[in-house]
Amino acid sequence: MNVLVAGGAGYIGSHTVKRLKQAGHSPVIYDNVSRGHKEVVDILKVPAVIADLNDRATLVRALRDYKIDTVMHFAAYAYVGESVEKPLMYYHNNVATTVNVLEAMREANVSRFVFSSTCAIYGDPDKIPITEDEKKAPVSPYGRSKLKVEQVLADAADPKAWPGFSFAALRYFNASGCAMDGTLGEDHDPETHLIPVLLQAILGLRPGLTVFGTDYPTPDGTNVRDYIHVDDLADAHIKAMEKLQPGKPIYCNLGTGRGFSVKEIIATAEKVTGKKAPVTYGPRRAGDAIALYADPSRAKNLLGWEAKHKDPEAIIRSAWNWLKDHPKGYGKR
Repeated sequence: MNVLVAGGAGYIGSHTVKRLKQAGHSPVIYDNVSRGHKEVVDILKVPAVIADLNDRATLVRALRDYKIDTVMHFAAYAYVGESVEKPLMYYHNNVATTVNVLEAMREANVSRFVFSSTCAIYGDPDKIPITEDEKKAPVSPYGRSKLKVEQVLADAADPKAWPGFSFAALRYFNASGCAMDGTLGEDHDPETHLIPVLLQAILGLRPGLTVFGTDYPTPDGTNVRDYIHVDDLADAHIKAMEKLQPGKPIYCNLGTGRGFSVKEIIATAEKVTGKKAPVTYGPRRAGDAIALYADPSRAKNLLGWEAKHKDPEAIIRSAWNWLKDHPKGYGKR
């Protein structure tokens, strides 16, 4: 299929472009590179349109010129703290811009859509592992913006509204790791994900890592999260794309089904790198859940997808392999 990857120069989008190529599809990157990286385009060697998704004329032209069959949408802002400080920016980019994408798709007669959603739509769940039927109660503008898009998609998929439209909403847990062959990596500014922050601290690129809370009711007192390799996420998007059918919306959690504590991740990083992590321990941080991990059984049953990389050592090793060769990110060594 011909696939327009919105946000294809970003972290998850770029890895998905790579996996799409490997699976025999024809991806096209569409990105304004405000938070992505132009260097990714050169690495992946696929067609790219460097433009904003709100540029309707350019977007419609790209959809038509490249004879796009499916749009995969990764182009969202994704910092929880920033969303609290700048909620209108998040609603504009994550919700209003997505509506513009859908309108452009309709104009260009493209009716297949795979949406990058998030486990943040669940907020603080009543029980774990988290199933897709868990209550939707996001606690940040970021999570609410993603839930609003899911609601928009459900309304748009009404046959009276848009005959033939089909979509998948894939709810990620903690995206982690880098391409196994070392060609692509994780390069955010600022970086907030635990694994790259930890590895940067080990490399001396930041002063250290603070762990917030050691008195949680978990085996070692630290928070537990579900870390899923970015290549596994990418593969799930391809599986979902291939399963799209009008009238059959797809909602799936993407995780490994296992949780690992912060201390377990630190110990694994020290094992992979052979270096001691500069860690300090502080009090709990407001808003942090005790444990969050997925029940991924629906994705297995519906998509025929299951995470291949369930061992945090493999995930961390892939991140280390990229970061130690690219300590300052893309285009810099």
